[in-house]
Amino acid sequence: MNTILLEQAAAGQNAAGGWLTMIIWLVVMVGIMYFLMIRPQKNEQKRLTAMLNDMAVGDSVVTTGGFYGVILDITDDDVIVEFGNNKNCRIPMRKTAIAEVEKADAAYTNE
Repeated sequence: MNTILLEQAAAGQNAAGGWLTMIIWLVVMVGIMYFLMIRPQKNEQKRLTAMLNDMAVGDSVVTTGGFYGVILDITDDDVIVEFGNNKNCRIPMRKTAIAEVEKADAAYTNE
C-alpha cells in the first residue's frame, strides 16, 4: 500500500514539473518572438517617423513608387514634390508615400 502512495506522489510531482517546464518554454518562445519580430518592426517604424519629421524643402526624395523628386512644400500630412527637370511636373502626395530622403547640401540650396 505504501508503494502505491509513493508512486502516486511521484507522479504528481512529475506532472507539476511538466507544467512548469511547459510554462518556462512558452515564456522563452514569446521572448524570442519579441526580439526577432516585434522589436525590429518598432525600431523601423521609429526610424521612418523620424525621417518623415526631418524632411525639409529642397530635400531629394524617392517615393514608394520609385520616382525621384525634390520637395517644394510641406504641410502636416502632405508634400508637394517636383519630378524631373520639367518645372511643370509638381505633384502633391502623402508623406507616407516617401520611402527615402536625402538631405539637400547647403552649397546647393544657397545658389
